[in-house]
Amino acid sequence: MDELIEKLKATTVSPNCSSDNTTSILSEISATKDPKLFDKHELADFFLSLTQSEDTNIRKEAAKCIAEITKSEVQRKKFTKPEVIKIFLDYLRNLNGETDNMELPIQICRALGNICYLNDEARDIILDMKGDLVLIRLLDITVIQDKVHGLQFIKVRGGLLSNYLLGGEGLAKRAMDLEIMQKIQNIIAIGVTNVEENEDLLLNTLPLMSILTENVAELNFEAELNVQLSRILAASTNPDLAEMCLELLHYQAESDEVKLLLAKDGLCETIYQLLEKYKTLANSSDIDLLTTGVLALGNFARTDSHCIYMVENKTMNKLLEVLAKNNGVKDDVRLQHALLSTLRNLVIPKPNKCAVIQAGLVETILPMLEIHQPPVVFKLLGTLRMTVDGQEKLALELLKNKTLIEQLVHWSKSSDYAGVTGESLRLMAWLIKHAYLNKIAYALPRKGDAPAEQLVDKIPSMDYDRSSLIEFINNECTIEAMINMLTSQHLVMQNEALIALCILCVVFLGKSSSSSSSSSSSTSTTPAATDGDTAIKLQDAFIKFEVGKKLAELINKSSDTMTKEIVENLQNFTNLLRNSDKLVAHLEENNINELLKSIPILTEYCTL
Repeated sequence: MDELIEKLKATTVSPNCSSDNTTSILSEISATKDPKLFDKHELADFFLSLTQSEDTNIRKEAAKCIAEITKSEVQRKKFTKPEVIKIFLDYLRNLNGETDNMELPIQICRALGNICYLNDEARDIILDMKGDLVLIRLLDITVIQDKVHGLQFIKVRGGLLSNYLLGGEGLAKRAMDLEIMQKIQNIIAIGVTNVEENEDLLLNTLPLMSILTENVAELNFEAELNVQLSRILAASTNPDLAEMCLELLHYQAESDEVKLLLAKDGLCETIYQLLEKYKTLANSSDIDLLTTGVLALGNFARTDSHCIYMVENKTMNKLLEVLAKNNGVKDDVRLQHALLSTLRNLVIPKPNKCAVIQAGLVETILPMLEIHQPPVVFKLLGTLRMTVDGQEKLALELLKNKTLIEQLVHWSKSSDYAGVTGESLRLMAWLIKHAYLNKIAYALPRKGDAPAEQLVDKIPSMDYDRSSLIEFINNECTIEAMINMLTSQHLVMQNEALIALCILCVVFLGKSSSSSSSSSSSTSTTPAATDGDTAIKLQDAFIKFEVGKKLAELINKSSDTMTKEIVENLQNFTNLLRNSDKLVAHLEENNINELLKSIPILTEYCTL
């Protein structure tokens, strides 16, 4: 390399001189594979003179050498000079698509693009020279006479603009002032007329939109542009192009107005077809595309009407098909997270629940209990919790699922991820609530009902199957988990814990439960002896895991912020605990009666 550099300098080419020997040496230099070989040399000033040669071939080869040399960070800094950058900008300023040969502009774009790469100093020089206007005007070149080199020019133009705009928010905003989006939209309008033919044009233009989206706050595309992106997505057979469109539409669909526009234009159906096209995953790029597609669908699953529509037209089934093939420990975490996020939203509207359950949602996601990636676990538990809402039969089945309950207990105690801990506890509480609340709800007094001491008289006969609840209690540490949930940070979780614990008490600690168990043995599938054993086990667990201490902690911690509902549930729970003599003594040890009197909202009731 040293010898080549010396030979080149020995040619002593002046701006007015042409030399085949010079171009030959320049070609050898540009063919060098390792740009770091140039690092020790001072080449910027010498190559600056070559870029001013009247010989177009020398200028082209010099620019090509600079493009290769500045792949090295050391030389990139050495070439960051106003004189070098000005030469390149001056040439590009007068460029148009009518140029017969685009080889020189291609190499100049490469050289300037490489100088700008991760180089704020170079970007600032361009900005000071108002060179950003020159760069953005390159997007006006939509018709190129040089068909041989036209595609390469489109690629290097995109690379140059990308490397410049990646300089951050200030450059992006300035580009917006220079109407870059209008120029990009003109190119998209050309591209959408024949996506296959204009694939490279689109592949090298859409990244600019992504950079602008990331750097310009609340950048909303014009409605026509969003529709064009949707149609490019529908027509594309290139996974990379499809993924770019999906990412841009995913961001734009944060707006309800855009969401409605795209839904009317059939974007959801387009994405379903895309899922069908790429559901057989052959490589990582397909995974990326599929993940982006699912995220885009998830953006539509934000309102009940959209969610209901997506279930009715079988989008949900498509998502389940994909998840069924990707629900293992070794499958892609990003895809799993995206699928669960979308399915969780789809299952929230009540009209959707039965359809989603019948389609096999639960059977598809239960194997994912073996996955221990916190983001996936969090979405998995949230999806199950939304699914059991109001679904008594499913809740009863899941309470009996030993693997599920044991895993929930484990995650509630051992997860370093607060969201997983909370969702584990909430799912257990929701399973109890939705399996049994309808059966015992009128045993729990609400505003204006009979005095608490008469609560026992309101407990209904035990003519229902309690086996699911018994199996739940028989799982180790489930009661401990529910008791610990009383002192959760969030009021909603405190209330959910109280409801679950009230249900346990109504079913197993009511004074009438033992007699009604024997009298209703013909309708109950659980023997009375088992109920009695469970009642004893429940009382022992309450004492062992210090329910009184937790109640005291709850009152001391949250009494000032308690809602009426929480206070009512707290009163119900303590009254139900008093059905057991052992628990009465336990409550007294923890001064619960006096603490209850200190709750501000109860004091207000007394003084009205």
